[in-house]
Amino acid sequence: MIFPLFRRNPRNEIIASLYGAIVAQARAPVFYRDDGVPDSANARLEMIMLHTVLFLWRLEGEAPPVRRLGQALFDHFCRDMDASMREMGVGDLAVPRKMRRIGEAFYGRQAAYRAALRAPDDAALVTLLERYVLPRPAKAGAGTRLATYIRVAVRRLAEQESEAFGRGELTFPDARVGEA
Repeated sequence: MIFPLFRRNPRNEIIASLYGAIVAQARAPVFYRDDGVPDSANARLEMIMLHTVLFLWRLEGEAPPVRRLGQALFDHFCRDMDASMREMGVGDLAVPRKMRRIGEAFYGRQAAYRAALRAPDDAALVTLLERYVLPRPAKAGAGTRLATYIRVAVRRLAEQESEAFGRGELTFPDARVGEA
């Protein structure tokens, strides 16, 4: 009965690879160094949520087996956030309440970013980035640069074969694409 705990699960490795690509992109130094995203736990969380939303947006039109990767990825995200909070010293009694807030924030961001991505221009997207990701006041043009990057990321994700996701392969564009 204990042996299944020690078996490698290829699906878990695929999800870990996809999530690793999201986290690596969300932590790209250019966002923090050049675009003015604060190098704080909250801003890093916002960037991870943003990139997760972009990936889930990409999966929306796919067949159910591919879309299920999205749920597994979200579950992995939640486990990672739970572990991170505990690692930072958040008490066991406070973790569920904080996780509920993270879940609510994620779903709220997801709905807002989806609506902004459907808009014909970047005004709503820039407003969201200035509200959730960038400091107040933001660096001049930072919201526009990030919005440009996001539009390019959406296009590049759309170009990727869904079969690649099933192998744990996910690539984002260079984070500098939004530079002037």
